[in-house]
Amino acid sequence: MPHHTVSPSSCLPRHYSNPKADHERVYGPSERAILSRAAFDEAMAEIGAWPGYAPTPLRSLPGLAREAGIDRVWYKDESTRFALGSFKALGGAYAVLRLLAREVTARVPGVPVTALDLVVGRYAQVTRTLTVATATDGNHGRSVAWGAQVFGCNCVVYVPSVCTPGRRAAIEAYGARVVVVDGPYDDAVRRAAADAAEQGWFVVSDTSYTGYMDVPRDVMQGYTVMVEEAITQLPASERPTHVFVQGGVGALPAAVCGHLWESWGRQRPRFVVVEPHNADCLYQSAIAGRPARSQGDLDTVMAGLACGEVSLLAWAILERGADDFLTIPDDGAIIAMRKLAGGKSAGSGQGGRPLVGGESGVAGLAGLLCAAAHEEVRMALGLVPDARVLVFGTEGATDPEVYERIVGSSPEMVAEGLISAAGR
Repeated sequence: MPHHTVSPSSCLPRHYSNPKADHERVYGPSERAILSRAAFDEAMAEIGAWPGYAPTPLRSLPGLAREAGIDRVWYKDESTRFALGSFKALGGAYAVLRLLAREVTARVPGVPVTALDLVVGRYAQVTRTLTVATATDGNHGRSVAWGAQVFGCNCVVYVPSVCTPGRRAAIEAYGARVVVVDGPYDDAVRRAAADAAEQGWFVVSDTSYTGYMDVPRDVMQGYTVMVEEAITQLPASERPTHVFVQGGVGALPAAVCGHLWESWGRQRPRFVVVEPHNADCLYQSAIAGRPARSQGDLDTVMAGLACGEVSLLAWAILERGADDFLTIPDDGAIIAMRKLAGGKSAGSGQGGRPLVGGESGVAGLAGLLCAAAHEEVRMALGLVPDARVLVFGTEGATDPEVYERIVGSSPEMVAEGLISAAGR
């Protein structure tokens, strides 16, 4: 990745206002069948008891708020989530646990199965015979592999050919077998499903499709732990007016949207989904009024968002829950990464600590900065001076080599405040 100068004003976003958005609509039974606070309580009780669990920080970014011409920017920093440095730890690993507990219970009836039972190998004679499989651009596969290692089953992870060696190695470090598929992420999804059906494996995917819905619900429900943390960390007298969240297959934005919708009802913030120009399946779905494929070639620096097909479960939430869909060029993510890394350079008087944000993890923030730099989009989104925006920084430097090429300094140097002149 050549180091080049970019500015928010050069990062022209595409904006589509969702005509189906309905802030008066009650979060009803059809939505709660996908995501619910009742199921969140179960996920929170489970994940909250895992070794190493702690809420990740919600950071205020006053310099970037000033630069965007708004009152507040809050950044939920997932770069320290468990050992994985990504919010995905909450989803894939939780789904592995739920799946294994169901399978053990089916084989050993009448015995409740806990996470501790699986961690200590109480049912290893069962779990060691089971294999989970998934497709990933990186982070979800790491989470599934980590969950398989912790809870005691085998794991095979399918990655598209563009998945970097660093991300493959990070998955293999948790004992999973990595299979490289000659094609994009969506081809890896299909290959994982086909091989799993042939081999008798269990698919643990963060995308849903016809005939495959139950496990993705668990994945998405795990993500709501992060959303509830953010709600409780907000200042008592302040709520966001807007939330910008990166897209992918839609599992993350649906989890955020659904949890806020059920929690706050008509008082929920304006919800903006952000995608790369070249991987815009949610944007295209909004225009079509139904699930649609991306019109781009999926070639983007935001590799974790390089998805061509939308999750059907996610779309069932976003179809009426999302207010706006935004796509941005790669330069938008690069700007956001460098601004976070630069600390004080992110805005006059910010005085903030340098933050490590990965290419896909900063996309929501990048969408805000790109939109704020273009008056027509700014006004269309209602980014007025008293706007308060919540974004989710969903990953750290999940591939340190890629991060250093983009920012100009290693993630370790950035974290220690030693960013080089090239990184400024």
